Amino acid sequence: MGEALGHLKPELLWKHFEEICKRPHPSRHEQLVAKYVVDFAKQNNLECATDSFGNIVVRKPATPGKENLTSVVMQGHLDMVPEKNADVAHNFEKDPIQCYADGDWVKAKGTTLGSDNGIGAAAALAVLESKDVEHGPIEALFTLDEETGLNGAQALQAGFVNADILMNLDSEEDGALYIGCSGGQSTTVKFKYELKDVPEKTAAYDISITGLKGGHSGLDIHLGKGNAIKLMVRLLHELNYNYGVRLVSISGGSKHNAIPRESFATIRVPKKSADDVLGYVEHYNTIVKAELASVEPTLVVACAASKSKSKVMDKTTSKNIIDSLYAVPNGVIKMSADIEGLVETSTNLAVVVTNKKAVEVILSQRSSVESEKIDISNSIAALFKLAKAEVLQGDGYPGWKPDIHSPVLAVMKKVFHEKYGKEPEVKAIHAGLECGIIKERYPHMDMISFGPTIFGAHSPDERVQISTVEKFWENLVAALKNIPVK
Repeated sequence: MGEALGHLKPELLWKHFEEICKRPHPSRHEQLVAKYVVDFAKQNNLECATDSFGNIVVRKPATPGKENLTSVVMQGHLDMVPEKNADVAHNFEKDPIQCYADGDWVKAKGTTLGSDNGIGAAAALAVLESKDVEHGPIEALFTLDEETGLNGAQALQAGFVNADILMNLDSEEDGALYIGCSGGQSTTVKFKYELKDVPEKTAAYDISITGLKGGHSGLDIHLGKGNAIKLMVRLLHELNYNYGVRLVSISGGSKHNAIPRESFATIRVPKKSADDVLGYVEHYNTIVKAELASVEPTLVVACAASKSKSKVMDKTTSKNIIDSLYAVPNGVIKMSADIEGLVETSTNLAVVVTNKKAVEVILSQRSSVESEKIDISNSIAALFKLAKAEVLQGDGYPGWKPDIHSPVLAVMKKVFHEKYGKEPEVKAIHAGLECGIIKERYPHMDMISFGPTIFGAHSPDERVQISTVEKFWENLVAALKNIPVK
């Protein structure tokens, strides 16, 4: 057993997790961990195959007497997000993760831990190695490069795995069973503009919207947080309608999958209306601060005279940008009728940037229903085309539609109730999981996702709760034993 975690139970799982931690494995640099999995399969006389992308499948025959059970594939990804504190010297491509136990938690020293998804991969390896776990025909699928775009799953081809049930081991909440996730798609918009001389008798102003919390554009989209770009164009629309506005520049947001926290614009307005513009911005600041007081207490809308001498965008394009960004839907489009509290479909106005000859916009659409994702994306594209913009719709990735009648869900609920005397939480997540892509490749598969409690994933604060890892293992083992006959 390992030196740092050797005292933890279950021993096989923690042994493999510590071995994974010893081998650098940030996204796109998983070679050493992949070799560990392949070598493990050879040492244990297990069938093993690798596809052209580097994904690995390992197969183990059924426990004697359980050959007729429905086949199961356990699935997780081998890469981790490489994040460290500023004062930590760590090369993620060369250095091992320094994991350690602290009370009921396993942590890393100043870096991400990689429990997302090293714990899931370790659990699959432990099942493959164990002589005590009872199961039907099983496989373990280890994908690569999940964290940068679900790329390993995207590369999967039909026939690489053979099982009829998939257990995704990449969830992060003890006591929860996940049965669905959203698919995603990006829409990129480009407004080409002509530069015009500064109109006579105009004044330049810089407007800023700051102090918003931001958040994940899927997981946080239903929380009513302010979208800085939407707040900006709402203001610009009113200023343009009442006083006439010419855009010099507009920007906001930085990531396609985040709710934008800040937005900035430089505009020109008639000098005769300057005081009215300043007064309206002050009034608008009061309005939106009141609207969002409970969720965005530090929001500030500010306007100040600008030193900009830059030319302005042509009048038509300036108006088209403001009007279309104001009109475009944003936030929750539809809630699920099957899973209480689940956002089924949403869209997020994520990024706006002004370049020399164009304003570019990025929006992201999500849905657990593929047809709804396509519909909202097409609707947004149609709106921007009316505004004379160029529109590029990304290929995206599919969602995983919840099935509350799933046979493997019934097995897991029964196991949970028998072990703990209560029902598990059955959930879906409004974010992407590999399950959606795998379901597209293998439509017949019944699926479920579960895992132990992990906090702070993707950050140096990442930690996994030891007591829930043991429960996670017990649930996995019991479920494999109770899979129905095919």
